[in-house]
Amino acid sequence: MDISGGTAFALVILFLAVVLVWSGIKIVPQGNHFTVERFGRYIRTLQPGLNIIVPFIDRIGARQNMMEQVMDVPSQEVITRDNAMVTADGVLFYQVLDAASAAYEVRQLEHAVINLTMTNIRTVMGSMDLDDLLSQRDNINARLLSVVDEATNPWGVKVNRIEIKDIAPPRDLVEAMARQMKAEREKRASILEAEGERQSEILRAEGQKAATILEAEGEKEAAFRTAEARERGAEAEANATKTVSAAIAGGNVQAINYFLGLKYVDALGKLAAADNQKVILMPFEASKIIGTLGGIMELTKAAQQDREKTAAEGAPWGTSDPS
Repeated sequence: MDISGGTAFALVILFLAVVLVWSGIKIVPQGNHFTVERFGRYIRTLQPGLNIIVPFIDRIGARQNMMEQVMDVPSQEVITRDNAMVTADGVLFYQVLDAASAAYEVRQLEHAVINLTMTNIRTVMGSMDLDDLLSQRDNINARLLSVVDEATNPWGVKVNRIEIKDIAPPRDLVEAMARQMKAEREKRASILEAEGERQSEILRAEGQKAATILEAEGEKEAAFRTAEARERGAEAEANATKTVSAAIAGGNVQAINYFLGLKYVDALGKLAAADNQKVILMPFEASKIIGTLGGIMELTKAAQQDREKTAAEGAPWGTSDPS
């Protein structure tokens, strides 16, 4: 009887010892920290893994998630600096770095962070005009992050990002903005069209200028050529007149016929080329013209013989005369 009673007592002691040891063992999951309180006072923080505490004296206070967490910021109405009413919401990414501060420095951590973020959204967006509000989201996010992260630092919280998801102006304001944008695009299109026409006119004027210059250069070259031809013609006629004058001075009758024949032929050509002449009357006999032309041939032959004679007289010594 005493043996069975002693066995039962030993079993009870063993059971109590197991319960005591088990109550002092605490397993902390990865990504979490547990705070330990002794008689209601924080003493230390348990890291992930197996931890030992004093049974019945120490107890687990707060269980904090140390991973980065995401919270939606509810939509709210904001009045901008130019008195435009918009609705804005966002998303916040934060992480607890100090479990003790997050547990004992603020009550209801998530609620505090959300309300702090919403208040600063109204402050930051209310200090901006609507146009800046819609076009400078990165600036808004940066200003919000700086303010909220500094405010939550005593709570052991690190705010990593704050993003504005949506900014919704009223419907009538959206329609007015659409009309303004349409007018601005039409204005840019008109400016581009006018600029294109201006450039086209400039290019066309430059082309006409180049064509005029080339035409003037051509006319200048043609006038130069014509003047040169006239000069050569006048020189040839002067030489012919000089030759005829010399022949006349020498008593050559054929020279006179040659000169008169040229005048006859020239006058006849001008008369035939006139637009108002339909019928040509010749008050002289054709035989006279033929005789005049024959005189021209005789004069030409005489001039040729004179040149040959002059060439023979100017031959060097030792050269015999072929005649």
